[in-house]
Amino acid sequence: MNKEEILAKAKKENSGLDVADLDAQRKGAYFGYFVGICGIIIVDIMNGIVFGNVNHGPNMVIALMCASAFFVKYIKLKKAHELIVSILYFSLAIMFLVFWILQLLRVW
Repeated sequence: MNKEEILAKAKKENSGLDVADLDAQRKGAYFGYFVGICGIIIVDIMNGIVFGNVNHGPNMVIALMCASAFFVKYIKLKKAHELIVSILYFSLAIMFLVFWILQLLRVW
């Protein structure tokens, strides 16, 4: 494949996409993750102070969101780092799921 074919293929794949718009979406998604995680931490701290326990259901949801986002990124980019982070977030989500089920059963 020569240079012209590669450029033509890239142009065809990116037709109709605005680079600035894609970058803004990416930054917005990262900021959304950050705000969501900070919000959950604040809610967890307040629940711990006021009620003496933490609801792990929202923690599980945030961890699943991050795991799925990194997994999709891994599928697109094929970078091992993205897969490792996805696996770590998925493991964290499973841990929060177990804690949440134990809370629902009033075991913990």
